[in-house]
Amino acid sequence: MLKILKIILFFSLFSQGLPFIRLFGQEKEGMVKYTPDFKFTDGIYLNFDQVKMNSPISKAKLLTSIDYNDREFFKKIFEVDKIYFYDNMGIRQEVPKNNIWGYSRNGVLYVQVQEGFNRITFVGSICHFVADITTYDSRSNYSPYGYYDPYYSPYSYSSYYNPYNPYYSPYRSNMTRNELKQYLIDFESGKVLEFDVENTELLLMKDNQLYEEYVQLSRKKRKDLMFVYIRKFNEKNPLFIPVPVQ
Repeated sequence: MLKILKIILFFSLFSQGLPFIRLFGQEKEGMVKYTPDFKFTDGIYLNFDQVKMNSPISKAKLLTSIDYNDREFFKKIFEVDKIYFYDNMGIRQEVPKNNIWGYSRNGVLYVQVQEGFNRITFVGSICHFVADITTYDSRSNYSPYGYYDPYYSPYSYSSYYNPYNPYYSPYRSNMTRNELKQYLIDFESGKVLEFDVENTELLLMKDNQLYEEYVQLSRKKRKDLMFVYIRKFNEKNPLFIPVPVQ
């Protein structure tokens, strides 16, 4: 009799738990776990929300005379200052090229930085990419901290042509040079951050265990192991993307 009561109790608890099991399964319904084989939907992404939804402006909705099958389609379409397209209501829209987040070509994401598009080679809850940017150095006032980039900074929106800005002066001659710089993207917020120890710590804070482990390291170790801990974070906190619409 006792055995029968235990069996009845077990099935009673199991049946009560089924809604929670179903709910957990539905949290990822219509989503797929990102793997290196995943391909983003090709097209132009106006903003990061479209990236998260995997829902760009498709080639078919773009107003252009460029052949959709042209291997340099995206390169050519961004040679103009504005992009024209039809929205979901069939209404003609236009957007300045500089306001576009990026695009996907052959399933690979490219993000815009300084009017150039850079391939995101490492995708996850934290993404990593390298951008070819233009930096500005002053001939007469060398900064021990390296360089100042007036056109792109994830931390500042101050105007470059500011007479009170110490980096701008009509009497100062500035030199420009191109260099490769590393960046991170927080896939939750879409923020683009410089790849350094401080920003790595900031993003790792979402995982208490990894964060505490990371901050216990020496400064040199933290700098050397930035990418290792970003990879660990992505493994523990996988990225889920909406299934591409066929």
